[in-house]
Amino acid sequence: MTTVADLKGKTVAFAASGGLDSCTVTKWLTEHGVKVTCLTADIAQPDETNFGEIETRMRACGAADYVAIPLHDVIAEAGVEGIQFQARYEGAYWNTTGIGRHVIVAGVLPEMKKRKISVLSHGATGRGNDQVRFQLCTNMLAPDVTVYAPWRDPAFLKIFGGRKEMIEYCQKHKLPVKATLDSPYSTDANLLGLTHEAGKLEHLTTAPWFVTPGMGVKPQDAPNVPETVTIRFEKGRPVSINGRMTSVFEAIQQGNAIGGKHAVGICSHLVENRFVGIKSRGVYEAPGMELIGNAYAFLLQLVLDRRTKELFDQLSLFMAKQIYQGYGFDLATHMAREAMKPINALATGTIGVTLYKGSVNFASAADVPAQMYSESNASMEAVGEFNHADSEGFLRVLQVSARALAVNGQVVAPVWAKK
Repeated sequence: MTTVADLKGKTVAFAASGGLDSCTVTKWLTEHGVKVTCLTADIAQPDETNFGEIETRMRACGAADYVAIPLHDVIAEAGVEGIQFQARYEGAYWNTTGIGRHVIVAGVLPEMKKRKISVLSHGATGRGNDQVRFQLCTNMLAPDVTVYAPWRDPAFLKIFGGRKEMIEYCQKHKLPVKATLDSPYSTDANLLGLTHEAGKLEHLTTAPWFVTPGMGVKPQDAPNVPETVTIRFEKGRPVSINGRMTSVFEAIQQGNAIGGKHAVGICSHLVENRFVGIKSRGVYEAPGMELIGNAYAFLLQLVLDRRTKELFDQLSLFMAKQIYQGYGFDLATHMAREAMKPINALATGTIGVTLYKGSVNFASAADVPAQMYSESNASMEAVGEFNHADSEGFLRVLQVSARALAVNGQVVAPVWAKK
């Protein structure tokens, strides 16, 4: 295990967000004779109204050098991939931070290589998922790079037991941190969403609505009039919203604005299973992902046949876990991406959805060339292309096995069916 003593006199690249952990670790490493180059990924963090202030904060904490790495389009593309897979972890969380960590690592490694820095440090704790993501993503993309995690260093843990000690340390050294002892929770942010945890959120007696939304409003504060939004997808990618052409980045930006206004994807509560084996509580915001993701789900309902849908559901669950656990660059994930290509190629159409106080409801579908849905076949009003009488032969075949089960004593009806 790498310790701070091993790093004395060396240069370390620190993945800096500019928050409490970043400021604390940068100052602490500097005090121990480590030269710190802070690398900050610009992933359109909505909680940073003045992105340039991060550099000011990090240099004030002792950073010898600082680099901002522009990754707006990269985080947007990664977000669209999450939408294509419908990759919600445990059915509710759009993996916004998990996606973000993959993007950060992929973005900072080339800068490290250019500067010939071989140690990457991060501020993720030893009981969370982010430490795994930083570790595995780095190991896969750059196996020669050493990952140093202060939260697993006994020397660091001897001083810092948690947020309280970190805040007191920063206050003592007059470091420019936003966090205070009164902060009710901590937040991680990027273009795709906000994740809130810790503080009062650790108490299950506390409802999530005490959180102040950063990307929208609470349902009770949303407009009283519904709004219908149309999203055009071409080969799995959102290309226009309400008839106006957009880039992928602009689509998610607009999705955040429109969805947030109607409380879509705001303050979603989840008690989840972390990779390290503990349960944690998170409150999530992802209005653009929720809005565009739901519209895309409605499109897939029209395109995928039964067997394809079954396979897609398995790929969706698999990819959600892969991203959450930090395996987004391995061979299995590559295989899943390849399996999705034929589906993405067919996912073209214009979907209308109606937004109202946090809900996203289907409104319309148009120009879906690969749709399997046939109005005439599905109609209950006329024979159409599908003749009801044609089902007679189909059911005669099915009844053979059904009767065989009964004859051979393999039918066990539940108690309620026997009364």
